[in-house]
Amino acid sequence: MIKKALGKTGISVSEIAFGGVEIGMPYGIGVKSKADMLPEKEAVGLLRAAADGGINFFDTARVYGRSEEIMGRAFREKRDSVVISTKCKHLRDPRGALPSAKELKKNIEKSITESLRALHTDYLDVYMLHQADEEILGNDTVAEAFVRLKEKGIIRATGASTYTVSETKKCIDSRHWDVVQLPFNLMDQSQESTFSLAEEKGTGIIVRSVLFKGILSNKSGRLHEALKDVERHVQLYQDFGADHGFDIVTLATKFALSYRRISSVLVGIDRMEYLEKAIAVADGNYLDKNILEQLKALRYPEPSFLDLKKWDKEGWLN
Repeated sequence: MIKKALGKTGISVSEIAFGGVEIGMPYGIGVKSKADMLPEKEAVGLLRAAADGGINFFDTARVYGRSEEIMGRAFREKRDSVVISTKCKHLRDPRGALPSAKELKKNIEKSITESLRALHTDYLDVYMLHQADEEILGNDTVAEAFVRLKEKGIIRATGASTYTVSETKKCIDSRHWDVVQLPFNLMDQSQESTFSLAEEKGTGIIVRSVLFKGILSNKSGRLHEALKDVERHVQLYQDFGADHGFDIVTLATKFALSYRRISSVLVGIDRMEYLEKAIAVADGNYLDKNILEQLKALRYPEPSFLDLKKWDKEGWLN
Protein backbone atom coordinates (compact mmCIF):
# COMPACT_ATOMS: atom_id res chain seq x y z
CA MET A 1 0.00 0.00 0.00
CA ILE A 2 1.17 3.52 -0.82
CA LYS A 3 2.52 5.55 2.11
CA LYS A 4 2.16 9.32 2.13
CA ALA A 5 3.63 12.14 4.19
CA LEU A 6 1.37 13.32 7.00
CA GLY A 7 1.85 17.00 6.37
CA LYS A 8 5.17 18.23 7.74
CA THR A 9 5.19 15.87 10.75
CA GLY A 10 7.85 13.57 9.29
CA ILE A 11 5.45 10.65 9.71
CA SER A 12 4.54 8.43 6.74
CA VAL A 13 1.08 6.86 6.82
CA SER A 14 -0.76 4.32 4.70
CA GLU A 15 -3.42 5.70 2.37
CA ILE A 16 -5.98 3.70 4.33
CA ALA A 17 -6.19 4.26 8.07
CA PHE A 18 -7.87 1.64 10.24
CA GLY A 19 -10.75 3.29 12.09
CA GLY A 20 -10.97 1.72 15.53
CA VAL A 21 -14.33 2.84 16.89
CA GLU A 22 -16.26 -0.26 15.71
CA ILE A 23 -13.94 -2.71 17.46
CA GLY A 24 -14.32 -0.85 20.76
CA MET A 25 -18.01 -0.03 21.09
CA PRO A 26 -21.36 -0.50 19.33
CA TYR A 27 -21.32 1.93 16.41
CA GLY A 28 -22.88 2.26 13.00
CA ILE A 29 -25.99 1.05 11.26
CA GLY A 30 -27.28 -2.26 12.60
CA VAL A 31 -24.88 -2.41 15.57
CA LYS A 32 -26.93 -2.03 18.73
CA SER A 33 -24.99 -3.93 21.40
CA LYS A 34 -21.82 -5.85 22.18
CA ALA A 35 -23.51 -8.95 20.75
CA ASP A 36 -23.26 -7.35 17.29
CA MET A 37 -19.53 -6.66 17.69
CA LEU A 38 -16.45 -8.71 16.89
CA PRO A 39 -15.11 -10.62 19.93
CA GLU A 40 -11.93 -9.07 21.30
CA LYS A 41 -9.66 -11.96 20.33
CA GLU A 42 -10.86 -11.72 16.74
CA ALA A 43 -10.49 -7.93 16.81
CA VAL A 44 -6.83 -8.34 17.81
CA GLY A 45 -6.36 -10.72 14.90
CA LEU A 46 -8.04 -8.27 12.56
CA LEU A 47 -5.70 -5.44 13.59
CA ARG A 48 -2.65 -7.64 13.06
CA ALA A 49 -3.98 -8.73 9.68
CA ALA A 50 -4.39 -5.07 8.73
CA ALA A 51 -0.75 -4.40 9.59
CA ASP A 52 0.33 -7.47 7.62
CA GLY A 53 -1.74 -6.18 4.69
CA GLY A 54 0.12 -2.88 4.49
CA ILE A 55 -1.93 -0.61 6.76
CA ASN A 56 0.35 1.13 9.24
CA PHE A 57 -2.00 3.87 10.50
CA PHE A 58 -4.49 3.11 13.27
CA ASP A 59 -7.00 5.60 14.69
CA THR A 60 -8.75 5.36 18.04
CA ALA A 61 -9.90 7.53 20.97
CA ARG A 62 -10.15 7.43 24.74
CA VAL A 63 -13.95 7.39 24.47
CA TYR A 64 -14.15 4.50 21.96
CA GLY A 65 -14.97 1.87 24.56
CA ARG A 66 -12.24 -0.79 24.64
CA SER A 67 -10.67 0.20 21.32
CA GLU A 68 -7.40 1.45 22.85
CA GLU A 69 -7.04 -1.66 25.01
CA ILE A 70 -7.58 -3.93 22.01
CA MET A 71 -5.02 -2.03 19.94
CA GLY A 72 -2.62 -2.23 22.85
CA ARG A 73 -2.95 -6.01 22.89
CA ALA A 74 -2.47 -6.22 19.14
CA PHE A 75 0.63 -4.05 18.85
CA ARG A 76 2.49 -4.16 22.16
CA GLU A 77 5.19 -6.39 20.59
CA LYS A 78 5.46 -4.40 17.34
CA ARG A 79 4.77 -0.85 18.48
CA ASP A 80 7.41 0.85 16.33
CA SER A 81 6.05 -0.66 13.12
CA VAL A 82 2.68 1.09 13.41
CA VAL A 83 1.47 4.69 13.60
CA ILE A 84 -1.14 5.21 16.32
CA SER A 85 -3.40 8.21 16.60
CA THR A 86 -5.72 8.63 19.54
CA LYS A 87 -7.92 11.42 20.83
CA CYS A 88 -8.22 13.11 24.19
CA LYS A 89 -11.41 12.79 26.20
CA HIS A 90 -14.00 15.46 25.48
CA LEU A 91 -12.97 18.63 27.30
CA ARG A 92 -16.39 20.17 27.93
CA ASP A 93 -18.24 19.40 31.16
CA PRO A 94 -21.78 17.92 31.22
CA ARG A 95 -23.24 21.43 30.90
CA GLY A 96 -21.22 22.05 27.75
CA ALA A 97 -18.84 24.54 29.36
CA LEU A 98 -15.05 24.49 29.38
CA PRO A 99 -13.62 24.08 32.89
CA SER A 100 -10.91 26.26 34.43
CA ALA A 101 -7.37 26.28 33.04
CA LYS A 102 -6.23 24.13 35.97
CA GLU A 103 -8.95 21.54 35.31
CA LEU A 104 -8.25 21.54 31.56
CA LYS A 105 -4.59 20.71 32.16
CA LYS A 106 -5.53 18.02 34.66
CA ASN A 107 -8.07 16.45 32.31
CA ILE A 108 -5.67 16.38 29.36
CA GLU A 109 -2.88 14.86 31.47
CA LYS A 110 -5.26 12.24 32.92
CA SER A 111 -6.60 11.33 29.48
CA ILE A 112 -3.19 10.82 27.88
CA THR A 113 -1.94 8.82 30.87
CA GLU A 114 -4.93 6.49 30.50
CA SER A 115 -4.37 6.21 26.74
CA LEU A 116 -0.69 5.35 27.09
CA ARG A 117 -1.50 2.68 29.66
CA ALA A 118 -4.27 1.17 27.55
CA LEU A 119 -2.15 1.16 24.39
CA HIS A 120 0.90 -0.36 26.16
CA THR A 121 3.18 2.39 24.88
CA ASP A 122 5.21 5.32 26.17
CA TYR A 123 4.52 7.60 23.21
CA LEU A 124 1.81 8.46 20.69
CA ASP A 125 2.41 9.29 17.06
CA VAL A 126 -0.56 11.66 16.84
CA TYR A 127 -2.57 13.01 19.76
CA MET A 128 -5.76 14.81 18.85
CA LEU A 129 -8.48 16.97 20.27
CA HIS A 130 -11.84 15.25 19.99
CA GLN A 131 -14.68 17.38 18.58
CA ALA A 132 -12.54 20.49 18.48
CA ASP A 133 -14.84 23.50 18.14
CA GLU A 134 -13.55 27.02 17.56
CA GLU A 135 -13.48 27.95 21.25
CA ILE A 136 -11.41 24.89 22.13
CA LEU A 137 -9.08 25.47 19.18
CA GLY A 138 -8.52 29.04 20.34
CA ASN A 139 -7.93 28.14 23.99
CA ASP A 140 -4.30 28.86 24.92
CA THR A 141 -4.29 26.45 27.86
CA VAL A 142 -5.35 23.55 25.65
CA ALA A 143 -2.80 24.40 22.96
CA GLU A 144 0.02 24.81 25.47
CA ALA A 145 -0.77 21.45 27.09
CA PHE A 146 -0.54 19.65 23.74
CA VAL A 147 2.60 21.51 22.67
CA ARG A 148 4.24 20.64 25.98
CA LEU A 149 3.51 16.94 25.42
CA LYS A 150 5.20 17.22 22.03
CA GLU A 151 8.22 19.00 23.49
CA LYS A 152 8.58 16.21 26.07
CA GLY A 153 8.54 13.57 23.30
CA ILE A 154 5.37 11.94 24.62
CA ILE A 155 3.64 12.69 21.32
CA ARG A 156 5.15 13.17 17.87
CA ALA A 157 2.41 15.35 16.42
CA THR A 158 -0.60 17.33 17.59
CA GLY A 159 -3.98 17.22 15.89
CA ALA A 160 -7.64 18.11 16.03
CA SER A 161 -10.81 16.40 14.88
CA THR A 162 -13.17 18.97 13.38
CA TYR A 163 -16.68 19.03 11.92
CA THR A 164 -17.24 22.38 10.22
CA VAL A 165 -15.26 24.21 7.58
CA SER A 166 -14.71 27.16 9.92
CA GLU A 167 -13.30 24.84 12.61
CA THR A 168 -10.96 23.25 10.10
CA LYS A 169 -9.71 26.63 8.88
CA LYS A 170 -9.08 27.78 12.45
CA CYS A 171 -7.16 24.57 13.15
CA ILE A 172 -5.00 24.98 10.04
CA ASP A 173 -4.39 28.68 10.62
CA SER A 174 -3.16 28.01 14.15
CA ARG A 175 0.54 27.21 14.59
CA HIS A 176 -0.26 24.60 17.25
CA TRP A 177 -1.90 21.77 15.29
CA ASP A 178 0.07 19.54 12.91
CA VAL A 179 -2.81 17.37 11.68
CA VAL A 180 -6.52 17.82 11.08
CA GLN A 181 -9.08 15.03 10.86
CA LEU A 182 -12.22 16.11 8.99
CA PRO A 183 -15.37 14.69 7.38
CA PHE A 184 -15.39 14.38 3.59
CA ASN A 185 -17.46 12.15 1.33
CA LEU A 186 -19.56 11.99 -1.82
CA MET A 187 -22.54 13.54 -0.06
CA ASP A 188 -20.79 16.38 1.76
CA GLN A 189 -17.79 17.78 -0.08
CA SER A 190 -17.70 21.17 1.65
CA GLN A 191 -14.34 20.54 3.37
CA GLU A 192 -12.56 20.43 0.01
CA SER A 193 -12.32 24.22 0.30
CA THR A 194 -9.74 23.75 3.09
CA PHE A 195 -7.39 21.37 1.28
CA SER A 196 -5.23 23.98 -0.46
CA LEU A 197 -4.81 25.93 2.79
CA ALA A 198 -3.70 22.76 4.58
CA GLU A 199 -1.13 22.08 1.87
CA GLU A 200 0.14 25.66 2.10
CA LYS A 201 0.56 25.42 5.89
CA GLY A 202 1.94 21.87 5.85
CA THR A 203 -0.98 20.45 7.83
CA GLY A 204 -1.65 16.74 7.36
CA ILE A 205 -5.20 15.84 6.32
CA ILE A 206 -6.93 12.71 7.59
CA VAL A 207 -10.40 12.17 6.13
CA ARG A 208 -13.15 10.34 7.98
CA SER A 209 -16.82 9.57 7.26
CA VAL A 210 -16.09 8.48 3.69
CA LEU A 211 -18.94 5.96 3.91
CA PHE A 212 -21.11 8.39 5.88
CA LYS A 213 -21.63 6.02 8.82
CA GLY A 214 -22.46 3.18 6.43
CA ILE A 215 -25.11 5.07 4.47
CA LEU A 216 -22.79 5.04 1.44
CA SER A 217 -22.64 1.27 1.49
CA ASN A 218 -24.80 -1.76 0.94
CA LYS A 219 -25.45 -1.99 4.70
CA SER A 220 -27.76 0.98 4.93
CA GLY A 221 -30.91 -0.59 3.47
CA ARG A 222 -34.05 1.46 3.83
CA LEU A 223 -33.57 4.67 5.76
CA HIS A 224 -35.96 6.47 8.10
CA GLU A 225 -38.82 8.33 6.43
CA ALA A 226 -37.18 11.65 7.33
CA LEU A 227 -34.18 10.63 5.22
CA LYS A 228 -36.02 9.63 2.05
CA ASP A 229 -34.37 12.40 0.02
CA VAL A 230 -30.99 11.15 1.24
CA GLU A 231 -31.93 7.60 0.27
CA ARG A 232 -32.88 8.73 -3.22
CA HIS A 233 -29.62 10.63 -3.52
CA VAL A 234 -27.60 7.58 -2.47
CA GLN A 235 -29.27 5.70 -5.31
CA LEU A 236 -27.70 8.20 -7.73
CA TYR A 237 -24.28 7.03 -6.54
CA GLN A 238 -25.35 3.41 -6.81
CA ASP A 239 -26.37 3.99 -10.43
CA PHE A 240 -23.25 6.03 -11.25
CA GLY A 241 -21.01 3.36 -9.78
CA ALA A 242 -22.78 0.60 -11.69
CA ASP A 243 -22.29 2.54 -14.93
CA HIS A 244 -18.55 2.79 -14.25
CA GLY A 245 -17.96 -0.70 -12.84
CA PHE A 246 -17.83 0.21 -9.13
CA ASP A 247 -19.96 -0.79 -6.19
CA ILE A 248 -20.84 2.14 -3.93
CA VAL A 249 -18.19 1.38 -1.28
CA THR A 250 -15.45 1.29 -3.91
CA LEU A 251 -16.74 4.47 -5.53
CA ALA A 252 -16.97 6.36 -2.21
CA THR A 253 -13.52 5.26 -1.05
CA LYS A 254 -11.77 5.88 -4.36
CA PHE A 255 -13.39 9.31 -4.48
CA ALA A 256 -11.52 10.34 -1.32
CA LEU A 257 -8.32 8.52 -2.30
CA SER A 258 -8.24 10.48 -5.55
CA TYR A 259 -7.40 13.75 -3.77
CA ARG A 260 -3.60 14.02 -3.59
CA ARG A 261 -3.70 16.49 -0.68
CA ILE A 262 -5.35 13.90 1.57
CA SER A 263 -2.72 11.93 3.50
CA SER A 264 -4.94 9.09 4.68
CA VAL A 265 -8.54 7.95 4.38
CA LEU A 266 -10.05 6.59 7.58
CA VAL A 267 -12.21 3.50 7.12
CA GLY A 268 -14.13 1.88 9.94
CA ILE A 269 -13.24 -1.81 9.92
CA ASP A 270 -14.76 -4.53 12.09
CA ARG A 271 -14.85 -7.53 9.74
CA MET A 272 -12.18 -9.30 7.70
CA GLU A 273 -14.22 -8.77 4.54
CA TYR A 274 -14.20 -4.99 5.14
CA LEU A 275 -10.44 -5.06 5.68
CA GLU A 276 -9.86 -7.01 2.48
CA LYS A 277 -12.14 -4.62 0.61
CA ALA A 278 -10.30 -1.54 1.89
CA ILE A 279 -6.91 -2.95 0.96
CA ALA A 280 -8.14 -3.94 -2.51
CA VAL A 281 -9.63 -0.51 -3.19
CA ALA A 282 -6.38 1.28 -2.26
CA ASP A 283 -4.59 -0.05 -5.33
CA GLY A 284 -3.18 3.23 -6.62
CA ASN A 285 -5.69 3.35 -9.49
CA TYR A 286 -8.06 6.17 -8.70
CA LEU A 287 -10.66 8.32 -10.42
CA ASP A 288 -9.75 10.51 -13.38
CA LYS A 289 -10.52 14.20 -13.54
CA ASN A 290 -13.66 13.72 -15.64
CA ILE A 291 -15.25 11.27 -13.21
CA LEU A 292 -14.26 13.41 -10.23
CA GLU A 293 -15.95 16.44 -11.78
CA GLN A 294 -19.13 14.44 -12.36
CA LEU A 295 -19.12 13.26 -8.75
CA LYS A 296 -18.54 16.79 -7.49
CA ALA A 297 -21.66 17.81 -9.37
CA LEU A 298 -23.55 14.96 -7.64
CA ARG A 299 -22.92 16.24 -4.11
CA TYR A 300 -25.99 16.57 -1.90
CA PRO A 301 -27.59 19.99 -2.53
CA GLU A 302 -28.21 20.79 1.16
CA PRO A 303 -25.04 19.89 3.10
CA SER A 304 -26.36 21.60 6.24
CA PHE A 305 -28.96 18.83 6.50
CA LEU A 306 -26.26 16.14 6.62
CA ASP A 307 -25.93 16.17 10.41
CA LEU A 308 -25.28 12.63 11.64
CA LYS A 309 -25.29 13.68 15.30
CA LYS A 310 -28.75 15.18 14.91
CA TRP A 311 -30.01 12.17 12.98
CA ASP A 312 -28.78 9.86 15.70
CA LYS A 313 -30.39 12.01 18.41
CA GLU A 314 -33.67 11.97 16.48
CA GLY A 315 -33.53 8.18 16.18
CA TRP A 316 -33.32 8.27 12.38
CA LEU A 317 -30.32 5.93 12.24
CA ASN A 318 -31.82 3.07 14.24
